[in-house]
Amino acid sequence: MDDNSEASSHDDSARDAAPGGANQDGGAQDRKFTIRDADEVNQPKKKRGFLKELLVIVAIVLALMFIFTQFLFRQYVVPSESMEPTLHGCYGCSNDRIVIDKFGYRFGDPEPGDVIVFEGPTESWNATWSSPRSSNPVLHKVQDVLSWFALAPPDENNLVKRVIATGGQTVQCRNEDGKGVTVDGEALDEPYIDKSLQVDTSTASGGVLGGGSCYGEDFGPIKVPDDHVWVMGDNRSNSADSRAHMDDEFQGTIPESEIRGKVRFILYPFSRIGGVDAVNPQG
Repeated sequence: MDDNSEASSHDDSARDAAPGGANQDGGAQDRKFTIRDADEVNQPKKKRGFLKELLVIVAIVLALMFIFTQFLFRQYVVPSESMEPTLHGCYGCSNDRIVIDKFGYRFGDPEPGDVIVFEGPTESWNATWSSPRSSNPVLHKVQDVLSWFALAPPDENNLVKRVIATGGQTVQCRNEDGKGVTVDGEALDEPYIDKSLQVDTSTASGGVLGGGSCYGEDFGPIKVPDDHVWVMGDNRSNSADSRAHMDDEFQGTIPESEIRGKVRFILYPFSRIGGVDAVNPQG
């Protein structure tokens, strides 16, 4: 009787000494439960590691977008039909998305024939423009930040035209002389103008169209100041270009400091993807 009691006592002690204080029958279950707890402890660490990696990737992408947008290239939408047929733009249609080169003019000057994007330099250019920013001051700041990464349009009146004359040159047009636009007295060769799109709005030419028409009123002579350019739309009779702003402080010319870049190619719509040529009309 006493021997049996001792044996029973030893067996109970052995069971109590089992790992985790578990009996032999439940030992395997207790060990599995311990392993599952370890996985659950590691899961928050894995989640934090994934989020950290994601934030690093996002930061790198934003940094590259900032550098790309601010110093190399940027996308713009053609705002009007003033550059037809070179660039498409109209109300209710798929306006061309264009990409400009911001890098080239850091080492060189605009040349005649370059198609450029620029900010309207005076109130004359910006009188009818309205900001794309929200009236809510918080949203306005958010949009400002997004524009650094080309995720929102810049808060400025950007226009696209072709450079016709540069600093030091004199530009004018007289319907009566039949030469069309001249620079330093020489008639321009402008193959990018589609004459079938033009409507002569001048009063001096009697409505006669042709190679010698200004496609509008006489203008000039205007001597372009140094570090400025004279710009015109390819859709000459439907373009509020330098001719429409000759009464402002720059006589319609654009300071080179307001040029955002040279148009290099059309990005969208896909049917129009391709380069945009700089055709020198003085050549």
